[in-house]
Amino acid sequence: MPATLLVIAKEPRPGRVKTRLTPPFTPPEAAALAEAALSDTLHTVAVTPASRRVLVLDGAPGDWLPPGFEVVPQCAGGLDERLADAFAGCDGPALLIGMDTPQVTPELLTVDFADCDAWIGPAEDGGFWTLGLADPDPGLLRGVPMSTAVTGAVQRERLVAAGLRVRDLPRLRDVDTALDAEAVAASAPHGRFAAEFARLTEVTGR
Repeated sequence: MPATLLVIAKEPRPGRVKTRLTPPFTPPEAAALAEAALSDTLHTVAVTPASRRVLVLDGAPGDWLPPGFEVVPQCAGGLDERLADAFAGCDGPALLIGMDTPQVTPELLTVDFADCDAWIGPAEDGGFWTLGLADPDPGLLRGVPMSTAVTGAVQRERLVAAGLRVRDLPRLRDVDTALDAEAVAASAPHGRFAAEFARLTEVTGR
């Protein structure tokens, strides 16, 4: 049975998303890149086999949202609480991804829990870009320190300490800085994110 696919994201509004892209990009340009990254991610999820597709959103949906998604609001609290709450809304296997890896493919998101209990995809900055749980217990995330250089390692240790059989997905690079954006655009040159990055850098001469 395919898993529920969860996308946790912020509405791409200037000044609220991808603030580490500013500078060199302006807040509206950073928001445009965030929207392109989110759009690529959602369209990849849309063509990946899933029992449900859920956007866990901070903000309001826009015309960047393709059909076939349930939209639920993020809860209050830190990122660990928001991730935990996203899993709490699932009653079967679930895989969660953020909006920071527009290079992701359907193949990477098509996971099998037949011989494991959890999947984790490490990020180059020390976090994780995806987490999958056969039994979506929110307690496995609460209290994990987020946005640090050891977040991914601590989260993986939490899963192992709970007695779960853990498998790893490939390491990917999140889009946080302009250098990240350039590298990710080059790794997925045919996506919306790469096109928007090229347009902005051509217009501005960066």
